[in-house]
Amino acid sequence: MGYKAELIRPPQIEQAILLIRGQRVMLDRDLAAMYGVSTGNLNKAVQRNLDRFPADFMFRLTVEEARASRFQIGILKRGLNIKYLPYVFTQEGVAMLSGVLRSPRAVQVNVAIMRAFVRLRETLALHKELAYKLAELERKIENHDENIRSLFEAIHQLMVPPEQPRKEIGFHVKEDSPPYRVKTRRKRWLN
Repeated sequence: MGYKAELIRPPQIEQAILLIRGQRVMLDRDLAAMYGVSTGNLNKAVQRNLDRFPADFMFRLTVEEARASRFQIGILKRGLNIKYLPYVFTQEGVAMLSGVLRSPRAVQVNVAIMRAFVRLRETLALHKELAYKLAELERKIENHDENIRSLFEAIHQLMVPPEQPRKEIGFHVKEDSPPYRVKTRRKRWLN
């Protein structure tokens, strides 16, 4: 899996970035291939400069994590079994590697890897921002759904024709009713 500095594309780097222990990391063998050195030589250079690689820059995988990383990457080819537990490097550890390896290729590869980490961070930040905005929109629309539903119910009630009064069964006579007050004129007879 030999990479040339010019041929390293961001998708290749981004595929090599794994999520282990809640951190974005790269395996030592992937970094060694990108830098154009053997994994053993990369690890020897790191061992000679251990004071530059604290636990938050680099750590060794456990057996379970190594097996899980194989599944994230894919099944290894025949003869590429894991003899030694690999080291993984965080973004800061990768930045420190360029100072340890000290070659023009290491600098170019390191710049490409740093850009990939930054792009990945920006993409994740964009997704978080979009998720927040979507949740906010859902919260706002939640009331709208109820209001729209009540509006449609009111419209449906207005569309229903009013009920016709039932006709009464039987014979009905309509008579003029006498007035409640009858005014009578008194005639004056005397005068």
